Amino acid sequence: MTDAPLTPGKRDPARRRRAIIHAATEIIVADGPAALTHRAVAAHAGVALGSTTQYFSSIDELREAALNQLAEEIDESLAAIEPFFKTLKTDPTDAITELLKYLDDPRAVHADIALMSSGINTPSMQALALRWSNHLIDMLSEHIDRERAEAIAIYLDGATMHAGLRGHHPGREAITRTVMALAGLPMPPTTTPTTENVSGEPKE
Repeated sequence: MTDAPLTPGKRDPARRRRAIIHAATEIIVADGPAALTHRAVAAHAGVALGSTTQYFSSIDELREAALNQLAEEIDESLAAIEPFFKTLKTDPTDAITELLKYLDDPRAVHADIALMSSGINTPSMQALALRWSNHLIDMLSEHIDRERAEAIAIYLDGATMHAGLRGHHPGREAITRTVMALAGLPMPPTTTPTTENVSGEPKE
């Protein structure tokens, strides 16, 4: 939940700092980490330009704070998915549904891609960029071999890029077949969802 708009003249340093970080995350999700500037963040947050430099002396410091915030949001999404992995071997339907919800969320997808690109270009951000994949591997390893868990994490990184580039995920059937094959598990009985976009492509 985001804070209410800042009231001019009212000092609330912690809240102002959160507003600046939130504005930075919005810019990163919309336009990528390279689009981040103090001026753009100040305009988006509705604060004076001096406020951004007061709380963050460099744009790199602000970018890191924003990426950490996005990583925390992704951690929360993954924590919500974790309970559904318990039935992966017997019925993967719920686990796949939760993964599709993640891939259908533009903010989550673009945030994940921003973290990946930052990890590639900035060595100090690599650990943060790998946090989602490493956590996913740890969770899956409780139910399947770690090598298979790593393969699924690599595939889902690719599915995330697919969703970011094409605007939709590969589809329930494709994701289910691939995840189950990588997990070394049989496909569940075929069912046809009645309220879901099976292909993953946006509906007309």
